[in-house]
Amino acid sequence: MATWIWIVIAVAVVVVVGLAVLGGAQRRKKEHEERRQQAQQLRQEADSREKLARDHEEHAREARRAAAEVGARADRIDPDRDAPDDQ
Repeated sequence: MATWIWIVIAVAVVVVVGLAVLGGAQRRKKEHEERRQQAQQLRQEADSREKLARDHEEHAREARRAAAEVGARADRIDPDRDAPDDQ
């Protein structure tokens, strides 16, 4: 074969390999960006759930406090109760 054919083949191989490398790099970059977005969404969901849990916790504290007050009032007005729990 003539030398110029080998040069054309070599150039074509270099171009194909270069395109494959660039394509792979772009694919990895796109996958990383998708993962970053997914991680950001998961963090936002976790923050939202944490806030909801804190809200529920506060509501539960208030409910326990109200229940204790009602229970104490019931203890005070119960005619069958002889002595308070303190003794």
